[in-house]
Amino acid sequence: MRTHYAPLTRTLTMGCLWMMMWLMMPVAAAAITITGTITDENRDPMPGVSVLIKGTSRGVISNINGHYTLEALPHDLTLVFAFIGYETQEVPIQNRTTIDVQMKPDNQKLEEVVVMSYGAQKKRMIAKAARKTPPSVANVMSIVEDDVCIEYEMVAQPDFNTENYATVRENDFKSTASAPLSTFSVDVDRAAYANVRRFLNNGQLPPVDAVRIEEMVNYFAYNYPQPEGSDPFAVQTHLAVCPWNARHLMMKIGLKGREFDKSKLPPSNLVFLMDVSGSMDEPNKLPLLKASLRLLVNELRPSDRIAMVVYAGAAGLVLPSTPGNQKQTILDALDRLQAGGSTAGGAGLKLAYEVARQNFIAGGNNRIVLATDGDFNVGQSSNAEMERLVEKERQGGTAITVLGFGMGNYKDDRMEIIANKGNGNYAYIDNLQEAEKTLVKEFGGTLFTIAKDVKLQLEFNPARVAAYRLIGYENRLLNNEDFNNDQKDAGEIGAGHTVTALYEIVPVGAPDAARYAGQTDALKYQQVTRANTDAQDWLTVKLRYKQPDGDTSRLMERPVTGTPEAFDRAHNDLQFAAGVAAFGMMLRNSPHKGSLTWNQVTQMTEQARGDDPEGYRAELVRLVKMAAKMNHPTE
Repeated sequence: MRTHYAPLTRTLTMGCLWMMMWLMMPVAAAAITITGTITDENRDPMPGVSVLIKGTSRGVISNINGHYTLEALPHDLTLVFAFIGYETQEVPIQNRTTIDVQMKPDNQKLEEVVVMSYGAQKKRMIAKAARKTPPSVANVMSIVEDDVCIEYEMVAQPDFNTENYATVRENDFKSTASAPLSTFSVDVDRAAYANVRRFLNNGQLPPVDAVRIEEMVNYFAYNYPQPEGSDPFAVQTHLAVCPWNARHLMMKIGLKGREFDKSKLPPSNLVFLMDVSGSMDEPNKLPLLKASLRLLVNELRPSDRIAMVVYAGAAGLVLPSTPGNQKQTILDALDRLQAGGSTAGGAGLKLAYEVARQNFIAGGNNRIVLATDGDFNVGQSSNAEMERLVEKERQGGTAITVLGFGMGNYKDDRMEIIANKGNGNYAYIDNLQEAEKTLVKEFGGTLFTIAKDVKLQLEFNPARVAAYRLIGYENRLLNNEDFNNDQKDAGEIGAGHTVTALYEIVPVGAPDAARYAGQTDALKYQQVTRANTDAQDWLTVKLRYKQPDGDTSRLMERPVTGTPEAFDRAHNDLQFAAGVAAFGMMLRNSPHKGSLTWNQVTQMTEQARGDDPEGYRAELVRLVKMAAKMNHPTE
């Protein structure tokens, strides 16, 4: 009996010993998840704040709502919250799962930021606060979206800059007596705003030509009415006193594209054309590109199709046209991409258009999505050659959307041309939140055209308007005769998109009206007739557009009448759009900025924020304050 039970007894004894040893060991603390919201001194959400684990290279940045999430953390660590121009804060976790932080401005540290001049020898710009952070912490940037953390290691900026921007010469005032018509192509690109944000978040002022005011104004959604009847969009106008020159007026024209249920949009034939050249081998380029397109893939329906073309030293098809419900196949192809080689952009475009034609969907949304830093340097690479290529291909019904990435060698001018000539749109992706805004929240407006060749022409009444100035749209101006010419290409409007244009108007009788009227000699044969003297119209707005598959334009027309409102009583959308335009004029140091100060621009944008559920307008206010500090650190 004893012999039979001896092994079992020894086993039980050893088991008890192990159990006692295990119970005597210190219990490991369970990992916790930390969430929180970061706000500024006014309790407004702060996107882009670095949240790092002290002494490590792990961290995230806050999203557009100031929210952050860090998962699987021990309870006894310390978090470091840092942002240029604000005091760095170190906060122990201490078993908490929610840590909200209010950042405090630090003017002294902001003054020590080295502002880089564009196109010259540069120092890396870094706040004193960041210099106090160990290098192992300061060199990591992460992006949080839906509680998923994507980490990128930040690299030192190069000491050179080859970014290219088309020259923008601001519109001047025109005398109504000699030039009563103003004609331009409607545009809904928003790339300039995100690019300006990138510069400011990096602690530097943007180059003047990177600031395209109409794109900054159009980055934001406005509360415009839905269209009624058969027209694809509605037209709205407001008239108020100009905030930077009380002798003048400001007019806002707003267009609202018809919204569609996403499930009712036509099927898509999309070709991702991705730059995987050596210039894309940086954390804010190819890795961010891949993360961005993953968001778009998640929006695809079974009726949609995706193909992938890449280009570096040569172009190649890495994924044939694949149904949208085969998401894992698409994502696997995306994950395999790596950067290397030179940039055969022209060959890539040709191959992408060929693939799009092979899988063309009649009545569908046939579109190339080009993702690049624009640094084409092999083969067909000049702006003129690219322009001719996309102009030719758009006739076949394939449009193009351009997504820009990166810095240092960014070719803004080239990408803008491709989008404009290819019946498409252009966005700059500086973070994953911008990718979500462009490719998810504005999915229909980005990828689905509801009207093409959209043109505006305003006829000003010389009896009421002495002079006028279109704010922005300098590279969208048309000859007056182009308005009725259906062969002339113009802008496109997507589903649900809003388009805003602003004019500064000098009314007849204003103290300075004679100065603008005297820009040219009096015309011998033009007279103010009784008809326009009696009219109460300030002007008439005319709009032409074509259906996406049409060749003949349709005309919409409406007069603008009424008494201008005081600016502080004007519609909130006019006030906010004017504030964004004022921000752009200050960044450009515009000769037309009148009496504007940075404090006024801050007040304008703060007071007109209105309903801002996603925090985009709050972010603008933060950028205005940051730019103001860079221009006048002592204010």
